[in-house]
Amino acid sequence: MDWTTACPDWEDRILNRQSLIPFAPLFPSEAEAALDVFNQLRIVDAPGSPMMGDAARPWLKDFVASIFGSYDPNSGRRLITEYLLLISKKNAKSTGASGIMMTALLRNWRLSGEFQIIAPTIEVANNSFFPARDMIRADPELTDLLHVQEHVRTITHRQTKATLKVIAADSDTVSGKKAIGTLVDELWLFGKRPNAENMLREAIGGLASRPEGFVIYATTQSDDPPAGVFRQKLQYARGVRDGRIQDKRFLPVLYEFPERVLKQDGHRNKANFYVTNPNLGASVDEEFLEREFDKAAAAGEESLRGFLSKHLNVEIGLALRSDRWAGADFWDKPANIDRALTLEALLERSEVVVVGIDGGGLDDLLGLTVLGRCRETRKWLLWNKAWAHRIVLERRKQEAARLLGFQDDGDLAIVDQPGDDVAAVADIVMRVEHAGLLADKGIGVDAAGIGDIVDELTGRGIDIERIIGIPQGWKLNSAIKTTERKLAGGDIVHGGRPLMAWSVGNAKAEPKGNAVSITKQASGNAKIDPLMAVFDAVALMATNPEARGGGINNFFASLSRAR
Repeated sequence: MDWTTACPDWEDRILNRQSLIPFAPLFPSEAEAALDVFNQLRIVDAPGSPMMGDAARPWLKDFVASIFGSYDPNSGRRLITEYLLLISKKNAKSTGASGIMMTALLRNWRLSGEFQIIAPTIEVANNSFFPARDMIRADPELTDLLHVQEHVRTITHRQTKATLKVIAADSDTVSGKKAIGTLVDELWLFGKRPNAENMLREAIGGLASRPEGFVIYATTQSDDPPAGVFRQKLQYARGVRDGRIQDKRFLPVLYEFPERVLKQDGHRNKANFYVTNPNLGASVDEEFLEREFDKAAAAGEESLRGFLSKHLNVEIGLALRSDRWAGADFWDKPANIDRALTLEALLERSEVVVVGIDGGGLDDLLGLTVLGRCRETRKWLLWNKAWAHRIVLERRKQEAARLLGFQDDGDLAIVDQPGDDVAAVADIVMRVEHAGLLADKGIGVDAAGIGDIVDELTGRGIDIERIIGIPQGWKLNSAIKTTERKLAGGDIVHGGRPLMAWSVGNAKAEPKGNAVSITKQASGNAKIDPLMAVFDAVALMATNPEARGGGINNFFASLSRAR
Protein backbone atom coordinates (compact mmCIF):
# COMPACT_ATOMS: atom_id res chain seq x y z
CA MET A 1 0.00 0.00 0.00
CA ASP A 2 1.38 3.37 -1.00
CA TRP A 3 0.31 6.82 0.15
CA THR A 4 1.80 10.18 1.04
CA THR A 5 0.99 12.62 3.79
CA ALA A 6 2.57 15.47 1.84
CA CYS A 7 0.11 18.07 0.61
CA PRO A 8 2.09 20.38 -1.72
CA ASP A 9 -1.07 22.05 -3.02
CA TRP A 10 -2.25 22.94 0.50
CA GLU A 11 -2.31 26.68 -0.25
CA ASP A 12 -4.94 26.28 -2.96
CA ARG A 13 -6.84 23.73 -0.88
CA ILE A 14 -7.09 25.92 2.20
CA LEU A 15 -8.13 29.01 0.24
CA ASN A 16 -10.81 26.97 -1.55
CA ARG A 17 -12.12 25.39 1.67
CA GLN A 18 -11.00 21.92 0.63
CA SER A 19 -9.70 19.11 2.82
CA LEU A 20 -6.06 19.35 3.92
CA ILE A 21 -5.79 15.57 4.08
CA PRO A 22 -4.40 14.45 0.72
CA PHE A 23 -5.60 10.82 0.77
CA ALA A 24 -8.68 8.76 1.47
CA PRO A 25 -8.73 6.52 4.59
CA LEU A 26 -6.28 3.68 4.08
CA PHE A 27 -8.76 1.18 5.54
CA PRO A 28 -12.25 2.53 4.81
CA SER A 29 -14.11 -0.02 6.94
CA GLU A 30 -12.11 0.99 10.03
CA ALA A 31 -12.75 4.67 9.34
CA GLU A 32 -16.47 4.02 8.89
CA ALA A 33 -16.72 2.00 12.10
CA ALA A 34 -14.96 4.71 14.08
CA LEU A 35 -17.14 7.44 12.60
CA ASP A 36 -20.23 5.44 13.62
CA VAL A 37 -19.04 5.76 17.22
CA PHE A 38 -17.78 9.32 16.97
CA ASN A 39 -20.94 10.59 15.30
CA GLN A 40 -23.16 9.33 18.14
CA LEU A 41 -21.32 11.22 20.88
CA ARG A 42 -23.23 14.24 22.19
CA ILE A 43 -21.91 17.78 22.57
CA VAL A 44 -23.74 18.71 25.76
CA ASP A 45 -22.71 22.37 25.93
CA ALA A 46 -23.84 23.17 22.36
CA PRO A 47 -27.39 24.45 21.72
CA GLY A 48 -29.73 21.46 21.61
CA SER A 49 -26.93 19.06 22.66
CA PRO A 50 -26.46 17.72 19.12
CA MET A 51 -24.62 14.57 18.21
CA MET A 52 -21.16 14.91 16.74
CA GLY A 53 -22.43 13.54 13.46
CA ASP A 54 -24.83 16.45 13.14
CA ALA A 55 -22.59 19.23 14.47
CA ALA A 56 -19.09 18.34 13.28
CA ARG A 57 -17.88 19.99 10.11
CA PRO A 58 -16.40 17.84 7.29
CA TRP A 59 -12.82 18.83 8.21
CA LEU A 60 -13.16 17.22 11.64
CA LYS A 61 -14.75 14.06 10.28
CA ASP A 62 -11.97 13.80 7.71
CA PHE A 63 -9.42 14.09 10.50
CA VAL A 64 -11.14 11.38 12.55
CA ALA A 65 -11.34 9.12 9.50
CA SER A 66 -7.63 9.59 8.78
CA ILE A 67 -6.70 8.56 12.33
CA PHE A 68 -8.83 5.44 12.64
CA GLY A 69 -8.70 4.65 8.94
CA SER A 70 -4.93 4.18 9.16
CA TYR A 71 -5.32 1.08 11.35
CA ASP A 72 -4.77 -2.25 9.61
CA PRO A 73 -7.05 -4.78 11.35
CA ASN A 74 -5.22 -7.72 9.79
CA SER A 75 -1.77 -6.87 11.14
CA GLY A 76 -2.91 -4.95 14.20
CA ARG A 77 -0.63 -2.09 13.15
CA ARG A 78 -1.43 1.58 12.59
CA LEU A 79 0.28 2.86 9.46
CA ILE A 80 0.12 6.54 10.41
CA THR A 81 1.12 7.03 14.02
CA GLU A 82 1.74 10.76 14.53
CA TYR A 83 -0.60 13.68 13.86
CA LEU A 84 -0.33 17.43 14.31
CA LEU A 85 -3.46 19.58 14.19
CA LEU A 86 -2.84 23.34 14.20
CA ILE A 87 -6.11 25.21 14.33
CA SER A 88 -7.36 28.58 15.56
CA LYS A 89 -8.91 29.13 18.96
CA LYS A 90 -12.57 28.11 19.49
CA ASN A 91 -12.72 25.71 16.53
CA ALA A 92 -13.90 22.79 18.71
CA LYS A 93 -10.36 21.53 19.24
CA SER A 94 -10.86 20.30 22.81
CA THR A 95 -14.32 18.90 22.11
CA GLY A 96 -13.04 17.15 19.01
CA ALA A 97 -10.08 15.82 20.98
CA SER A 98 -12.40 14.41 23.62
CA GLY A 99 -14.53 12.74 20.95
CA ILE A 100 -11.48 11.20 19.25
CA MET A 101 -10.12 9.77 22.48
CA MET A 102 -13.54 8.50 23.55
CA THR A 103 -13.83 6.78 20.19
CA ALA A 104 -10.37 5.25 20.66
CA LEU A 105 -11.38 3.93 24.10
CA LEU A 106 -14.58 2.40 22.75
CA ARG A 107 -12.93 0.87 19.67
CA ASN A 108 -9.99 -0.54 21.62
CA TRP A 109 -9.52 -4.31 21.88
CA ARG A 110 -6.49 -4.46 24.17
CA LEU A 111 -7.36 -5.49 27.74
CA SER A 112 -6.32 -2.91 30.37
CA GLY A 113 -5.14 -0.64 27.60
CA GLU A 114 -4.23 2.95 28.45
CA PHE A 115 -5.20 6.13 26.65
CA GLN A 116 -4.30 9.59 27.80
CA ILE A 117 -4.83 13.26 27.12
CA ILE A 118 -1.89 15.34 28.33
CA ALA A 119 -2.53 19.01 28.98
CA PRO A 120 -0.07 21.64 30.22
CA THR A 121 -2.29 22.84 33.09
CA ILE A 122 -5.26 21.66 35.13
CA GLU A 123 -7.50 24.22 33.42
CA VAL A 124 -6.63 22.92 29.97
CA ALA A 125 -7.01 19.34 31.21
CA ASN A 126 -10.53 20.09 32.39
CA ASN A 127 -11.36 21.54 28.96
CA SER A 128 -10.80 18.05 27.55
CA PHE A 129 -12.13 15.97 30.43
CA PHE A 130 -15.46 17.73 30.97
CA PRO A 131 -16.74 17.18 27.38
CA ALA A 132 -15.84 13.48 27.63
CA ARG A 133 -17.58 13.18 31.00
CA ASP A 134 -20.66 14.91 29.65
CA MET A 135 -20.75 12.69 26.57
CA ILE A 136 -21.07 9.71 28.89
CA ARG A 137 -23.72 11.26 31.11
CA ALA A 138 -25.84 12.14 28.06
CA ASP A 139 -25.97 8.53 26.84
CA PRO A 140 -27.47 5.77 29.06
CA GLU A 141 -25.61 3.06 27.15
CA LEU A 142 -22.28 4.79 27.70
CA THR A 143 -23.15 5.38 31.35
CA ASP A 144 -23.53 1.63 31.82
CA LEU A 145 -20.37 0.84 29.84
CA LEU A 146 -17.97 3.47 31.20
CA HIS A 147 -17.08 4.40 34.77
CA VAL A 148 -16.17 8.06 35.39
CA GLN A 149 -13.88 9.07 38.27
CA GLU A 150 -13.88 12.84 38.30
CA HIS A 151 -11.40 13.32 41.13
CA VAL A 152 -8.64 11.65 39.11
CA ARG A 153 -10.02 12.59 35.66
CA THR A 154 -10.19 8.95 34.59
CA ILE A 155 -12.73 7.01 32.51
CA THR A 156 -12.65 3.20 32.70
CA HIS A 157 -14.22 0.74 30.25
CA ARG A 158 -16.04 -1.76 32.49
CA GLN A 159 -15.50 -4.70 30.12
CA THR A 160 -11.94 -4.27 28.81
CA LYS A 161 -10.73 -2.35 31.89
CA ALA A 162 -9.06 0.05 29.48
CA THR A 163 -8.75 3.62 30.72
CA LEU A 164 -8.73 7.14 29.36
CA LYS A 165 -6.94 9.48 31.74
CA VAL A 166 -6.66 13.24 31.38
CA ILE A 167 -3.36 14.40 32.83
CA ALA A 168 -2.34 17.90 33.85
CA ALA A 169 1.41 18.00 33.34
CA ASP A 170 1.88 20.72 35.94
CA SER A 171 0.63 18.47 38.73
CA ASP A 172 0.44 14.85 37.56
CA THR A 173 3.19 12.40 36.69
CA VAL A 174 3.50 11.61 32.98
CA SER A 175 6.44 9.19 33.02
CA GLY A 176 6.20 5.44 33.01
CA LYS A 177 3.08 5.30 30.86
CA LYS A 178 2.27 2.52 28.39
CA ALA A 179 -0.33 4.40 26.47
CA ILE A 180 -1.80 3.10 23.24
CA GLY A 181 -3.06 6.52 22.27
CA THR A 182 -1.93 9.94 23.48
CA LEU A 183 -3.37 13.33 22.68
CA VAL A 184 -1.21 16.31 23.65
CA ASP A 185 -3.40 19.39 24.02
CA GLU A 186 -2.07 22.95 23.50
CA LEU A 187 1.41 21.93 22.45
CA TRP A 188 2.40 25.60 22.20
CA LEU A 189 2.35 25.90 25.99
CA PHE A 190 4.70 22.92 26.31
CA GLY A 191 7.07 24.80 24.03
CA LYS A 192 7.77 27.23 26.84
CA ARG A 193 9.07 24.48 29.14
CA PRO A 194 12.75 23.50 28.92
CA ASN A 195 12.05 19.86 29.89
CA ALA A 196 8.98 19.36 27.71
CA GLU A 197 10.68 17.32 25.00
CA ASN A 198 11.94 14.71 27.46
CA MET A 199 8.62 14.70 29.30
CA LEU A 200 6.64 14.01 26.14
CA ARG A 201 9.14 11.38 25.06
CA GLU A 202 8.45 9.57 28.32
CA ALA A 203 4.71 10.00 27.91
CA ILE A 204 4.54 8.39 24.47
CA GLY A 205 7.11 5.67 25.17
CA GLY A 206 4.36 3.05 25.11
CA LEU A 207 4.21 3.24 21.32
CA ALA A 208 7.33 1.09 21.21
CA SER A 209 5.26 -1.93 22.30
CA ARG A 210 1.87 -0.85 20.98
CA PRO A 211 1.90 -1.15 17.16
CA GLU A 212 -1.71 0.07 17.03
CA GLY A 213 -0.72 3.19 18.96
CA PHE A 214 -0.80 6.86 17.97
CA VAL A 215 0.00 10.33 19.25
CA ILE A 216 -1.93 13.46 18.30
CA TYR A 217 -0.67 16.97 18.93
CA ALA A 218 -3.52 19.50 18.91
CA THR A 219 -2.72 23.15 19.34
CA THR A 220 -3.37 26.76 18.51
CA GLN A 221 -0.53 29.06 17.50
CA SER A 222 1.69 30.51 20.21
CA ASP A 223 1.18 34.04 21.52
CA ASP A 224 4.98 34.43 21.51
CA PRO A 225 7.49 33.45 18.85
CA PRO A 226 7.29 29.62 18.75
CA ALA A 227 9.84 27.89 20.94
CA GLY A 228 10.98 24.51 22.19
CA VAL A 229 9.14 21.32 21.36
CA PHE A 230 6.27 23.24 19.75
CA ARG A 231 8.61 24.94 17.32
CA GLN A 232 10.33 21.64 16.52
CA LYS A 233 7.08 19.83 15.79
CA LEU A 234 5.65 22.72 13.77
CA GLN A 235 8.73 23.04 11.58
CA TYR A 236 8.79 19.27 11.03
CA ALA A 237 5.08 19.23 10.18
CA ARG A 238 5.54 22.00 7.62
CA GLY A 239 8.41 20.08 6.09
CA VAL A 240 6.26 16.95 5.73
CA ARG A 241 3.29 18.92 4.38
CA ASP A 242 5.43 20.71 1.79
CA GLY A 243 7.19 17.52 0.69
CA ARG A 244 10.63 18.56 1.93
CA ILE A 245 10.59 15.77 4.53
CA GLN A 246 9.49 12.27 3.58
CA ASP A 247 7.58 10.73 6.48
CA LYS A 248 4.39 8.90 5.54
CA ARG A 249 3.72 8.00 9.19
CA PHE A 250 3.29 11.67 10.16
CA LEU A 251 0.16 13.58 9.13
CA PRO A 252 0.17 17.40 9.45
CA VAL A 253 -3.14 19.27 9.30
CA LEU A 254 -2.17 22.92 9.57
CA TYR A 255 -4.74 25.69 9.31
CA GLU A 256 -2.52 28.68 8.56
CA PHE A 257 -2.29 31.36 5.91
CA PRO A 258 -0.16 30.87 2.79
CA GLU A 259 2.93 33.06 2.72
CA ARG A 260 1.67 35.02 -0.27
CA VAL A 261 -1.47 36.00 1.65
CA LEU A 262 0.57 37.12 4.67
CA LYS A 263 2.89 39.25 2.53
CA GLN A 264 -0.13 41.11 1.14
CA ASP A 265 -1.65 41.52 4.65
CA GLY A 266 -4.55 39.37 3.47
CA HIS A 267 -4.83 37.86 6.95
CA ARG A 268 -6.12 41.23 8.16
CA ASN A 269 -8.97 41.12 5.65
CA LYS A 270 -12.11 39.92 7.45
CA ALA A 271 -13.23 38.12 4.30
CA ASN A 272 -10.30 35.72 4.80
CA PHE A 273 -10.98 34.79 8.42
CA TYR A 274 -12.42 31.47 7.23
CA VAL A 275 -8.96 30.26 6.18
CA THR A 276 -7.86 29.22 9.68
CA ASN A 277 -11.36 28.88 11.13
CA PRO A 278 -13.03 25.88 9.47
CA ASN A 279 -15.71 26.05 12.17
CA LEU A 280 -16.63 29.64 11.31
CA GLY A 281 -20.39 29.94 11.65
CA ALA A 282 -20.56 26.96 14.01
CA SER A 283 -18.44 27.05 17.19
CA VAL A 284 -16.80 30.26 15.98
CA ASP A 285 -19.18 33.23 15.78
CA GLU A 286 -18.29 35.38 12.79
CA GLU A 287 -19.65 38.60 14.29
CA PHE A 288 -17.69 38.04 17.49
CA LEU A 289 -14.48 37.42 15.55
CA GLU A 290 -14.85 40.59 13.49
CA ARG A 291 -15.64 42.72 16.54
CA GLU A 292 -12.66 41.35 18.47
CA PHE A 293 -10.46 42.12 15.49
CA ASP A 294 -11.66 45.72 15.44
CA LYS A 295 -11.08 46.08 19.17
CA ALA A 296 -7.56 44.66 18.92
CA ALA A 297 -6.73 46.89 15.94
CA ALA A 298 -7.89 49.95 17.87
CA ALA A 299 -5.74 48.95 20.86
CA GLY A 300 -2.55 48.90 18.79
CA GLU A 301 -0.14 46.54 17.07
CA GLU A 302 0.75 44.62 20.23
CA SER A 303 -2.88 43.72 20.92
CA LEU A 304 -3.56 43.00 17.27
CA ARG A 305 -0.71 40.52 17.03
CA GLY A 306 -2.12 38.67 20.03
CA PHE A 307 -5.49 38.41 18.28
CA LEU A 308 -3.90 37.29 15.01
CA SER A 309 -1.88 34.55 16.71
CA LYS A 310 -4.76 32.96 18.61
CA HIS A 311 -7.74 33.51 16.31
CA LEU A 312 -6.01 33.40 12.91
CA ASN A 313 -2.94 31.24 13.63
CA VAL A 314 -0.51 33.92 12.42
CA GLU A 315 2.94 33.05 13.73
CA ILE A 316 4.53 35.83 15.71
CA GLY A 317 7.99 36.55 14.35
CA LEU A 318 8.81 39.01 17.11
CA ALA A 319 6.93 40.03 20.21
CA LEU A 320 5.92 43.69 20.31
CA ARG A 321 5.66 45.34 23.70
CA SER A 322 4.19 48.73 24.54
CA ASP A 323 7.63 50.12 25.44
CA ARG A 324 9.29 48.52 22.43
CA TRP A 325 12.08 49.95 20.35
CA ALA A 326 10.59 51.87 17.40
CA GLY A 327 12.57 49.84 14.86
CA ALA A 328 10.79 46.66 15.95
CA ASP A 329 7.68 47.72 14.01
CA PHE A 330 9.65 47.50 10.75
CA TRP A 331 11.99 44.61 11.47
CA ASP A 332 9.86 41.86 9.93
CA LYS A 333 8.48 43.85 6.98
CA PRO A 334 8.93 41.91 3.71
CA ALA A 335 11.12 44.66 2.20
CA ASN A 336 13.68 44.10 4.94
CA ILE A 337 13.90 40.31 4.67
CA ASP A 338 15.97 38.18 2.30
CA ARG A 339 15.98 34.62 3.60
CA ALA A 340 18.77 33.70 1.19
CA LEU A 341 21.15 36.17 2.86
CA THR A 342 23.87 33.98 4.31
CA LEU A 343 27.30 35.19 5.37
CA GLU A 344 28.69 33.96 2.06
CA ALA A 345 26.06 35.87 0.11
CA LEU A 346 26.73 39.03 2.12
CA LEU A 347 30.46 38.87 1.38
CA GLU A 348 29.85 38.29 -2.31
CA ARG A 349 27.47 41.25 -2.60
CA SER A 350 29.25 43.80 -0.40
CA GLU A 351 31.83 46.45 -1.29
CA VAL A 352 32.75 47.09 2.35
CA VAL A 353 31.99 45.35 5.65
CA VAL A 354 32.04 46.35 9.31
CA VAL A 355 31.62 44.15 12.36
CA GLY A 356 29.79 44.76 15.66
CA ILE A 357 30.44 42.70 18.79
CA ASP A 358 28.58 42.85 22.11
CA GLY A 359 28.16 40.82 25.28
CA GLY A 360 30.08 37.74 26.23
CA GLY A 361 29.69 37.42 30.02
CA LEU A 362 28.78 34.05 31.47
CA ASP A 363 25.22 35.30 31.91
CA ASP A 364 25.07 36.92 28.48
CA LEU A 365 25.06 36.00 24.86
CA LEU A 366 28.02 37.08 22.77
CA GLY A 367 26.49 38.77 19.74
CA LEU A 368 28.22 39.27 16.40
CA THR A 369 26.96 41.41 13.54
CA VAL A 370 28.48 41.45 10.07
CA LEU A 371 27.14 44.50 8.21
CA GLY A 372 27.92 45.00 4.54
CA ARG A 373 27.12 47.76 2.07
CA CYS A 374 25.81 46.32 -1.19
CA ARG A 375 27.93 47.46 -4.11
CA GLU A 376 24.87 47.57 -6.42
CA THR A 377 21.98 48.89 -4.32
CA ARG A 378 23.93 50.55 -1.50
CA LYS A 379 21.55 48.89 0.95
CA TRP A 380 22.99 47.56 4.17
CA LEU A 381 23.16 43.78 4.38
CA LEU A 382 22.95 42.31 7.88
CA TRP A 383 24.06 38.89 9.15
CA ASN A 384 24.17 37.82 12.79
CA LYS A 385 25.33 35.02 15.03
CA ALA A 386 25.53 34.56 18.78
CA TRP A 387 27.28 32.35 21.31
CA ALA A 388 26.32 31.32 24.82
CA HIS A 389 28.07 29.48 27.61
CA ARG A 390 26.25 26.32 28.64
CA ILE A 391 25.74 27.76 32.10
CA VAL A 392 23.15 30.13 30.62
CA LEU A 393 20.82 27.16 30.09
CA GLU A 394 20.85 26.58 33.84
CA ARG A 395 20.68 30.19 34.96
CA ARG A 396 17.98 31.15 32.46
CA LYS A 397 15.80 28.05 32.47
CA GLN A 398 12.80 30.00 31.20
CA GLU A 399 14.69 30.68 27.97
CA ALA A 400 16.56 27.38 27.65
CA ALA A 401 14.12 25.80 25.19
CA ARG A 402 14.22 28.89 22.99
CA LEU A 403 18.02 29.07 23.03
CA LEU A 404 18.30 25.40 22.08
CA GLY A 405 15.97 26.12 19.17
CA PHE A 406 18.29 28.88 17.97
CA GLN A 407 21.14 26.40 18.21
CA ASP A 408 19.23 24.02 15.96
CA ASP A 409 18.78 26.89 13.48
CA GLY A 410 22.54 27.41 13.36
CA ASP A 411 22.27 30.98 14.64
CA LEU A 412 23.49 30.29 18.17
CA ALA A 413 26.44 28.19 19.29
CA ILE A 414 26.61 26.88 22.86
CA VAL A 415 30.18 26.57 24.14
CA ASP A 416 31.56 24.69 27.12
CA GLN A 417 34.76 26.63 27.70
CA PRO A 418 35.26 30.40 28.12
CA GLY A 419 37.23 31.67 25.18
CA ASP A 420 35.76 29.30 22.61
CA ASP A 421 33.17 31.91 21.73
CA VAL A 422 35.74 34.68 21.37
CA ALA A 423 37.86 32.48 19.12
CA ALA A 424 34.86 31.70 16.93
CA VAL A 425 34.06 35.41 16.60
CA ALA A 426 37.66 36.12 15.63
CA ASP A 427 37.50 33.39 12.98
CA ILE A 428 34.64 35.21 11.26
CA VAL A 429 36.30 38.62 11.58
CA MET A 430 39.46 37.23 9.99
CA ARG A 431 37.40 35.73 7.21
CA VAL A 432 36.06 39.19 6.38
CA GLU A 433 39.57 40.63 6.66
CA HIS A 434 41.09 38.05 4.32
CA ALA A 435 38.37 38.82 1.80
CA GLY A 436 39.65 42.40 1.68
CA LEU A 437 36.28 43.76 2.71
CA LEU A 438 36.82 44.85 6.33
CA ALA A 439 36.88 48.64 6.75
CA ASP A 440 39.96 50.33 8.18
CA LYS A 441 38.17 51.07 11.44
CA GLY A 442 35.71 48.28 10.98
CA ILE A 443 35.34 46.48 14.32
CA GLY A 444 32.94 48.08 16.81
CA VAL A 445 32.68 46.73 20.33
CA ASP A 446 31.04 47.68 23.60
CA ALA A 447 33.75 49.79 25.23
CA ALA A 448 33.02 48.23 28.64
CA GLY A 449 34.00 44.69 27.79
CA ILE A 450 36.57 44.52 25.03
CA GLY A 451 39.55 42.88 26.74
CA ASP A 452 39.27 39.30 25.49
CA ILE A 453 38.14 40.40 22.02
CA VAL A 454 41.08 42.81 21.66
CA ASP A 455 43.58 40.20 22.81
CA GLU A 456 42.26 37.60 20.37
CA LEU A 457 42.11 39.91 17.36
CA THR A 458 45.42 41.64 17.92
CA GLY A 459 46.97 38.23 18.41
CA ARG A 460 45.84 37.41 14.89
CA GLY A 461 47.37 40.52 13.36
CA ILE A 462 44.55 43.08 13.60
CA ASP A 463 45.91 46.53 14.53
CA ILE A 464 44.38 47.77 17.76
CA GLU A 465 43.52 51.08 16.08
CA ARG A 466 40.99 49.22 13.93
CA ILE A 467 39.00 48.14 17.01
CA ILE A 468 36.68 50.94 18.05
CA GLY A 469 34.99 51.17 21.45
CA ILE A 470 31.38 52.25 20.83
CA PRO A 471 29.92 54.38 23.65
CA GLN A 472 26.72 52.87 25.02
CA GLY A 473 23.62 54.21 26.77
CA TRP A 474 22.26 57.51 25.48
CA LYS A 475 25.46 58.02 23.45
CA LEU A 476 24.29 55.17 21.19
CA ASN A 477 21.23 57.22 20.23
CA SER A 478 22.55 58.16 16.78
CA ALA A 479 23.11 54.52 15.81
CA ILE A 480 19.69 53.53 17.18
CA LYS A 481 17.94 56.26 15.19
CA THR A 482 19.91 55.43 12.04
CA THR A 483 18.87 51.79 12.32
CA GLU A 484 15.24 52.78 12.77
CA ARG A 485 15.26 55.00 9.67
CA LYS A 486 17.03 52.42 7.56
CA LEU A 487 14.53 49.73 8.56
CA ALA A 488 11.54 52.02 7.96
CA GLY A 489 12.87 52.80 4.48
CA GLY A 490 13.66 49.17 3.61
CA ASP A 491 17.39 49.98 3.43
CA ILE A 492 18.54 47.30 5.87
CA VAL A 493 18.15 43.75 4.59
CA HIS A 494 18.54 40.75 6.92
CA GLY A 495 17.84 37.04 6.80
CA GLY A 496 14.66 37.05 8.86
CA ARG A 497 16.23 34.77 11.45
CA PRO A 498 14.29 33.88 14.65
CA LEU A 499 17.25 34.72 16.90
CA MET A 500 17.27 38.34 15.80
CA ALA A 501 13.48 38.65 15.87
CA TRP A 502 13.60 37.48 19.49
CA SER A 503 16.37 39.91 20.39
CA VAL A 504 14.60 42.82 18.68
CA GLY A 505 11.35 41.94 20.45
CA ASN A 506 13.17 41.96 23.80
CA ALA A 507 14.48 45.51 23.38
CA LYS A 508 12.96 48.08 25.71
CA ALA A 509 13.34 51.74 24.77
CA GLU A 510 13.82 54.37 27.46
CA PRO A 511 13.72 58.13 26.80
CA LYS A 512 16.79 59.97 28.05
CA GLY A 513 16.10 63.65 27.47
CA ASN A 514 16.02 64.08 23.70
CA ALA A 515 17.67 60.68 23.19
CA VAL A 516 16.48 57.08 23.30
CA SER A 517 18.43 54.50 25.24
CA ILE A 518 18.30 50.73 24.83
CA THR A 519 20.30 49.01 27.54
CA LYS A 520 20.55 45.55 29.04
CA GLN A 521 19.50 47.01 32.38
CA ALA A 522 16.29 48.41 30.88
CA SER A 523 15.46 45.11 29.18
CA GLY A 524 15.93 43.05 32.34
CA ASN A 525 16.62 39.34 31.87
CA ALA A 526 15.62 39.46 28.19
CA LYS A 527 18.67 39.01 25.96
CA ILE A 528 19.41 41.85 23.55
CA ASP A 529 23.16 41.34 22.96
CA PRO A 530 22.71 40.44 19.25
CA LEU A 531 20.75 43.66 18.71
CA MET A 532 23.33 45.73 20.58
CA ALA A 533 25.96 44.27 18.23
CA VAL A 534 23.86 45.60 15.34
CA PHE A 535 23.98 49.12 16.79
CA ASP A 536 27.75 48.83 17.24
CA ALA A 537 28.11 47.93 13.56
CA VAL A 538 25.70 50.64 12.42
CA ALA A 539 27.71 53.25 14.32
CA LEU A 540 30.68 52.40 12.09
CA MET A 541 28.80 51.95 8.80
CA ALA A 542 27.17 55.37 9.30
CA THR A 543 30.63 56.94 8.83
CA ASN A 544 30.58 55.75 5.18
CA PRO A 545 33.77 53.66 5.37
CA GLU A 546 35.77 52.15 2.54
CA ALA A 547 37.26 48.68 2.40
CA ARG A 548 40.88 48.54 3.47
CA GLY A 549 42.03 45.57 1.45
CA GLY A 550 40.78 45.96 -2.11
CA GLY A 551 37.16 45.02 -1.63
CA ILE A 552 35.41 42.56 -3.91
CA ASN A 553 38.35 41.92 -6.22
CA ASN A 554 40.45 40.75 -3.32
CA PHE A 555 37.54 38.62 -2.12
CA PHE A 556 37.38 36.68 -5.40
CA ALA A 557 41.15 36.36 -5.37
CA SER A 558 40.95 34.82 -1.91
CA LEU A 559 38.35 32.35 -3.19
CA SER A 560 40.68 31.36 -6.01
CA ARG A 561 43.55 30.81 -3.58
CA ALA A 562 41.25 28.71 -1.39
CA ARG A 563 40.47 26.44 -4.32
